[in-house]
Amino acid sequence: MKQLEVQIMGQSYLLGCPEGGESRLLEAVERVDTAMCKIRDAGKVRARDRIAVLAALNLAFDLSDKSAAPATVAASAGTPLAIEGDSALLLTSLLERLDVALSDDGRLL
Repeated sequence: MKQLEVQIMGQSYLLGCPEGGESRLLEAVERVDTAMCKIRDAGKVRARDRIAVLAALNLAFDLSDKSAAPATVAASAGTPLAIEGDSALLLTSLLERLDVALSDDGRLL
């Protein structure tokens, strides 16, 4: 497995990448970096972990329904989300992966 060093929100990460998957990984990094920087630049959320969760939610919504306009998750703590079916499964999976990544990398906190 090949390793690539990438930057997300100014932070360096060394990521494992299967052979031939470099362009897809770099595209994904660009999407995540753009989403996180957009949330950070809006100025309402400062904590890196919260920015990462909101970016993951926004990207999951974008993936769940490509035919509809992308939904944006509100940054306020008390905003309820109504998610059902496959979207809920995808979101749960993404949040579990995010929890693992955040617990393994203390630099995100």
